[in-house]
Amino acid sequence: MDWLRRLLHPDSAPPRTMRLDAGHALQVATLHHQGGFARGWEPAECAALIADAAVVADGVFSGGGHHPEGFVISRKAADEAEILSIVVAPARRRDGFGRALLAAHLARLAEEGANHVFLEVEEGNLPAERLYRHFGFREVGRRKGYYPKPDGTRATAIAMRLDLA
Repeated sequence: MDWLRRLLHPDSAPPRTMRLDAGHALQVATLHHQGGFARGWEPAECAALIADAAVVADGVFSGGGHHPEGFVISRKAADEAEILSIVVAPARRRDGFGRALLAAHLARLAEEGANHVFLEVEEGNLPAERLYRHFGFREVGRRKGYYPKPDGTRATAIAMRLDLA
């Protein structure tokens, strides 16, 4: 279906990635609310997180756009990093934005000395699981009932790890 999207949107340029700063906090919060989480992040939380020296935040942009169409935020500690959240706008999913974003982010983490990257993904989020496995993440554990869901139930988190070095 990617060919159909390109046919219908011929003006869409390939995604570009760049570092985010606190000025992107409102857009990051808006995107996080679109991520399907039980509790979205507020702009002030995003600004504080992005400003933290231990945090790496990258965004993906379309064409000459100035607002991110997706983001990924990780926290570093020693030679490890944990991806705290990654979200791509619903309209940009399946357009390669997630793949471009994660590739750039992992390269940046490696440049900054991370040898191991961890993340957790909700069991059943197959597009996210496929994306992570494409980059070499492997399952290292499960946390039953970890994620609260909007309907009050709880979902299992799959813990994943990628060795960069």
